[in-house]
Amino acid sequence: MTGAASLVRSLGALCAIALVAGCATSTGRYVNPPLAKVDLHAGYRIETRPVANLADTVVVLAFSGGGTRAAAFAYGVLEELRRTPVTIAGKPARMLDQVDIVTGVSGGSFTALAYGLYGDRLFDIFEKDFLKHNVQGDLVARFLNPYYWPALATGTWGRSEMASSLYDELLFHGATFADLEKRPGPMVMATATDISTGSRLAFTQGEFDLICSDLDTMPLSRAAAASSAVPLALSPVTINNYGGRCGYRYPVWVASVTDPTNRSRPAGRALQRYNEMRSFEDSANRPFIHLVDGGLSDNLGVRAVLEALEELEASPRFRSSTGLRNVKRIVVFVVNSLSVPDTDWDTHERPPNDLQILLKATGVPIDRYSYEAVELLKDIIFRWKEIRALRATGAFAGANSRSLERAVDVPDIDLYAVDVSIAADENLAEREYLNNLPTSFVLPDEAVDRLREAAGRIVRTSPEFTRLLRDLDAERGAH
Repeated sequence: MTGAASLVRSLGALCAIALVAGCATSTGRYVNPPLAKVDLHAGYRIETRPVANLADTVVVLAFSGGGTRAAAFAYGVLEELRRTPVTIAGKPARMLDQVDIVTGVSGGSFTALAYGLYGDRLFDIFEKDFLKHNVQGDLVARFLNPYYWPALATGTWGRSEMASSLYDELLFHGATFADLEKRPGPMVMATATDISTGSRLAFTQGEFDLICSDLDTMPLSRAAAASSAVPLALSPVTINNYGGRCGYRYPVWVASVTDPTNRSRPAGRALQRYNEMRSFEDSANRPFIHLVDGGLSDNLGVRAVLEALEELEASPRFRSSTGLRNVKRIVVFVVNSLSVPDTDWDTHERPPNDLQILLKATGVPIDRYSYEAVELLKDIIFRWKEIRALRATGAFAGANSRSLERAVDVPDIDLYAVDVSIAADENLAEREYLNNLPTSFVLPDEAVDRLREAAGRIVRTSPEFTRLLRDLDAERGAH
């Protein structure tokens, strides 16, 4: 389950007090500025990233939600990739330097954004400043401090604004997306959920083009606060919507998925994303967008990857008009810190209490949705592999088979899905221990260290990761 579940418990009594001070409302003091005209060569967008990674390989890290547990687990993956050597163009390198995109949701967004901002310096500061800091205790202390109550009473500064200011003090130190834009390295996409529609919104200029807003001055702490704004515990983060006023143009794949005569297959997820994009453009009826925990729409951070794969399959024009036309492989590390703590509910006649039911009822759909997303990724990998094998054997030869070949057209790209999840840990004792860690913004130091160690161990023993390193070695020379 995403977000700080135990924070909900900690704040339950406090909200009764804070409601008097206007705790339940938030419109946000920071106002994101409008964008006069879309410029595809400006802003924090993937097209402008100064990366120098593998030309034919796209590496994606997807960090799930789950509070400090997720942040520490994701950090362990970065540590393992940092100490994994590879050979690029005959020169020694690190696997970490080959990462192109990092997505982060809820707790995972802190690790993603901090790595994008600090690069290797993260390994000197993150453990002390965030992972082993009692963030949850600081949040509760601020909620109890009367100093903040007048601001809460204004109705323009909610609990997430308070959390954002804390995250800035602890980790981000005033950094904005303009600062992130200046940094080399992977594209980082922290994601939140539009509570009105259930759509996701990533903090990238490409997505903010939809709402005609300039992302440059947005604090990174505010993006982290939005991505981890657990309902009930934290207030929504509100942003202004100026959509429809800046000359936004839809990407090339839209024509392939919206026109039935051009579609080779029903690109359902891409079509749904197009409908969500239209909704964001409607600023006349939606002048404000209220964002909550990104885990409600995508707790693994892989929906954008799945949609991109579908767009690759459905739109040859999308392939030819992007850098993906030269890509030979796409690697996705699905870093899933999902835990399912043991309960004794079924040993008692009396059912769980209302709060336990509420937390479980929120978590179960998220967990099931996450499972389906991983299985869908695996299905795409299997289908592409099988179709390419048929193509290689000449199964589509002959005029009568041309329409079939077009109907099952897939790009000539190898897909790798590296499952980095607690459930994939072969150490049963550690898996049981990690599986019972709470979703909160504070963990014992020992738990943080064991999460990091487990993440590294799971990456090292992953069959897909072993296959990737073997394939890279075979192509570029063994390291």
